[in-house]
Amino acid sequence: MNRYKCIIQYDGTHFSGFQVQPNRRTVQSEIESALKRMHKQSEIRIIPSGRTDAGVHAMGQVIHFDSPLKIEESAWKKALSSLLPNDIHIVELERISNEFHARYNVKRKEYRYRIWNHPEPNIFKRNYTYFVKESLNLDAMKKACVELLGTHDFTSLSSAKSEVKGDKVRTLYEVDCFYENEEIVVKVVGSGFLYNMVRIIVGTLVEVGKGARQPEDLTEVIAARDRAAAGKTAPPQGLYLWEVTY
Repeated sequence: MNRYKCIIQYDGTHFSGFQVQPNRRTVQSEIESALKRMHKQSEIRIIPSGRTDAGVHAMGQVIHFDSPLKIEESAWKKALSSLLPNDIHIVELERISNEFHARYNVKRKEYRYRIWNHPEPNIFKRNYTYFVKESLNLDAMKKACVELLGTHDFTSLSSAKSEVKGDKVRTLYEVDCFYENEEIVVKVVGSGFLYNMVRIIVGTLVEVGKGARQPEDLTEVIAARDRAAAGKTAPPQGLYLWEVTY
């Protein structure tokens, strides 16, 4: 069996998330369906770097799969791409060591979250940004980002529905906010993330931007280790899995 690593992009708007679900359209089901056709109806399972929720997008999701087929990498990419819908794109496909694992070998992940912060909505961005009508103080948000850096127990910034019952300590290497193409972008790079962690970080930063919290409040939010201490969960459509590093 040969192992292949793929970097993929997808528009999450019309998917019920990444992971296979009964009677739902998902990224995994579309890719595995295409692989099944290539393998004469034999099931081929893909392993992602992690799952994304309904409505969440990816610029640099990574998957791996094993196949007995002997095909050149360029031909693999062309054949698989031809069987995928137009909201999934194979950026790169390469044969890799069988020791590689898309999930367990991850060193860090980068997520970006896009906010449309204007008095009026932009209907063409409604599936790709979070519309916030109230003016946001970017400087205050940037100061709050600094409070999140480092290694912490991020229980307060994790969904109560998280499947992780034990250690919720994670390390954030970079957290920043900046303007790009008339949007506010929140960039978060870390060793790993808990369920809804980035969206809760963004929801809390938005409250700081609105003046409902002070930047230094983030230290107390983390220390509380209580989901109720943080802000609301930002909606999924502004979130992008940007890059996975191994």
